[in-house]
Amino acid sequence: MLISPDEIKKSLTNKGWGYKDKMIVKQFNFDTFIKGIQFINSVAELAELNNHHPDIYINFTNVKISITSHDMGGVTTKCVNLANQINSI
Repeated sequence: MLISPDEIKKSLTNKGWGYKDKMIVKQFNFDTFIKGIQFINSVAELAELNNHHPDIYINFTNVKISITSHDMGGVTTKCVNLANQINSI
């Protein structure tokens, strides 16, 4: 089930996530390239466990994560749960 933009903002805005173009998005910054890659590997493991795969963009020490449900056409509870798990890394 899709979640409304207002509900998404209530759930994630105070955790650094934004909502744009039917996705939740967050930028992570690291001291080194290797730390960013280690983070991405941890995100990949969570994605596999949840069978929910975010878009991941890396630019040297900056990693951008975008999460949406392509099947549902927007943000679902599964997306929010994955975002919260990523915050716990």
